[in-house]
Amino acid sequence: FDHRVVDYGFDELDELDLAYAITIHKSQGSEFPAVVIPIHGQHHIMLQRNLLYTAITRGRRLVTLVGTRQALARAVREARQSRRHTGLARRLERLLG
Repeated sequence: FDHRVVDYGFDELDELDLAYAITIHKSQGSEFPAVVIPIHGQHHIMLQRNLLYTAITRGRRLVTLVGTRQALARAVREARQSRRHTGLARRLERLLG
């Protein structure tokens, strides 16, 4: 979060494990053994209860939140969801006549 560079010595390389990151949106419908969720005020637009719920429910055995208590509290408080404009209603009306 703070744009720091961390150097590892050659003798520390076996301490590193390969890991992957994906977005909350892309993770929908999937589960993973362990999930690490960064939650920070810098990402204030993403601090929404429904996104936090989705992220937390992706982890089967372990979920770790990394960030600030203030950001977590904001995400839990923020219950609004963006209005979605999919055009689905219009398509259904057209199909069903």
